[in-house]
Amino acid sequence: MSALPSVLAVALAAYLIGSIPFAYMIARAVTGQDITTHGTGNVGAMNVRRTTGSWGWFAIAMFLDLLKGFVPVLVMPALIRSLGGAETLAAGARQVAFAGAVIGHNYSAWMAIKKRAFTRTGKGLAAGAGALFAYDWRYAVAVIVIGLLVIALTRYMMAGQVAGALALPTVALLLHSTDWPFALAMGLLVYSAHHKRFVGMLRGEEPKLYIADRMGPRG
Repeated sequence: MSALPSVLAVALAAYLIGSIPFAYMIARAVTGQDITTHGTGNVGAMNVRRTTGSWGWFAIAMFLDLLKGFVPVLVMPALIRSLGGAETLAAGARQVAFAGAVIGHNYSAWMAIKKRAFTRTGKGLAAGAGALFAYDWRYAVAVIVIGLLVIALTRYMMAGQVAGALALPTVALLLHSTDWPFALAMGLLVYSAHHKRFVGMLRGEEPKLYIADRMGPRG
């Protein structure tokens, strides 16, 4: 099995899976409305809560977004092995699938077709967390615990989200993991989607516990 076509196939498959806009579909089915016109405008679980007013639909959207990160990272390496790929190629497929799923969530191809515009659609948190559970559960637990702890202490969801993103490379370094450059790249990828509103939070423009529609800024 040649490496480059396999890597490209994994990247494309993971990207398309990550692109599935579950939050958009749920909000449309439940309310008949376009989720991108509510709350932050993101196609994510928290914006399902803002659009529908339901924590139940939030939980379903969160689970599905976790799944679209988890499945590619779990399945793609096994598929590479079953097709006769080398172990090093299968290991690399995990990182490629991880990145593909997160980028797909953040820049959904399906939403680009729907909206006829290619723009950022998410922040990669839930998809990234799902990918982390399949990649290395220690990373996932550390990121989630740190993120929730910061939210509990500050009452700012944005602070917890950024703390979780930046915790990923930090934990990799503490564990002396050789994949810390990849962890750093993924942490920065997720942070980049939060940068604008994180700076806004530092300026006092972000509300605490931003869970209701029209409660805070878009982006």
